[in-house]
Amino acid sequence: MNTVKQLFRISVLAAGLAVAFSASAQTVLKFSHTDQQQGARQAGAQIFAKKVAEYTNNRYKVNVFCCSQLGNDPKNIEQLVAGGIDFTVSATGSYAPHLDSLNLTMLPFLFDSYEQGWKFYDTSAWLKAQFDKAPAKGFRFLATWEAGFRSMTTKDVLNSPADAKGKKLRTFPNEMMRWLLEDVGFGVQIMPLPEVYLAIQQGVVAGQENPVDTIYSNKFYEVAPHVTLTKHVYSPIPLAISEKTWQKLSAEDQKAITRAAQEAADWNRAKVKEDEEGQLAEMAKKGAKINSPNLTPFRDAVKPTYERAKAKWGADVDAVLAEAASIRKALPVKK
Repeated sequence: MNTVKQLFRISVLAAGLAVAFSASAQTVLKFSHTDQQQGARQAGAQIFAKKVAEYTNNRYKVNVFCCSQLGNDPKNIEQLVAGGIDFTVSATGSYAPHLDSLNLTMLPFLFDSYEQGWKFYDTSAWLKAQFDKAPAKGFRFLATWEAGFRSMTTKDVLNSPADAKGKKLRTFPNEMMRWLLEDVGFGVQIMPLPEVYLAIQQGVVAGQENPVDTIYSNKFYEVAPHVTLTKHVYSPIPLAISEKTWQKLSAEDQKAITRAAQEAADWNRAKVKEDEEGQLAEMAKKGAKINSPNLTPFRDAVKPTYERAKAKWGADVDAVLAEAASIRKALPVKK
């Protein structure tokens, strides 16, 4: 009997040691982003974290930090390069300070539908060549998540570029976006996302521009009730991993994490597209004025943006415009 008890105690101890070893062997990875808890970005990050744990047999745990807890988009990408965080997800143009050519993804009115944008990000030879340069800059793109088309929310009505004159609009730090907004007629104010609501409320800026999901989750329509669907830039959010983190992973774990990133991206794309109409309806119920203006005056206003881009990036602009035109022709939007 004593022998049986002794064996039982040994088995319990062994099990406890195995659990402790398993816990100590688990590697914790940090995922930082700027969206709110109710946004599709946060939901996608949670799905990604769950899949990483599943596909690595819990050897990796992803802790998600939303709402700019660890920094704004530029800071997150800087930390990614330095290895201070392991993942972030942000607008393609946010990576442009580290990879200048990505400014061209912010060219205005390249695409008219999600399907066109997805085709570009999934098949563009030009974009793949740019993404392939990222590891040398300190990060690596794993998959393209969705945010949507950028539109404007303002305190006053915005029916045409004439309504932008003399008003200041908040945006994120991106050269192409600054040119675009200035050509529309706005003064441009760069500001971290968490500061925007109060800045509009206090009159520091007249409004801001972002995709519908971001407008909705940050409740910008409460202080800038005129939601104008300019859809001036298609703005997905590539998920990136620190190159320092990537190089520490085994080939098997690299494959598992990439799989998790892509599956979360597939979910995220469908979620953002499906939710957009309902989010606009919900904002309208709460007092927002949803406006779909004639876009021709806006398209005309940003023609100088293309000329400035060609002067700086030359043949790269021609390559992007040619691919975009081919995609629009292959996937026309039904009227």
